[in-house]
Amino acid sequence: MRMHRGSSKVGRGPPPAAEDLPLSASAVEVELAITRGRGVEARAVRVAPGTTVRAALRAAGQAPEGCAVLLGGQPIPLSTPLVGPVRLVVVPTFSGG
Repeated sequence: MRMHRGSSKVGRGPPPAAEDLPLSASAVEVELAITRGRGVEARAVRVAPGTTVRAALRAAGQAPEGCAVLLGGQPIPLSTPLVGPVRLVVVPTFSGG
């Protein structure tokens, strides 16, 4: 049997124009206060609106599955979408050893 090796892009036309939005208009500022013993490490990341807490933690170099995340003193799910500037407290729930 002979396989066709043509392009699946034939006949599509030119690609659509990319949007040019300033980063400040398209990003959400996320401030993370990561607790470590008695200290707190502050980190900040910028993510796209709608990014989940889980993805923001990964962008900050944290393992989301090993953390409890608090917003205003209340725990929130890692699947919560971020839509505006926010300050999150991150409490690691396990340590290596």
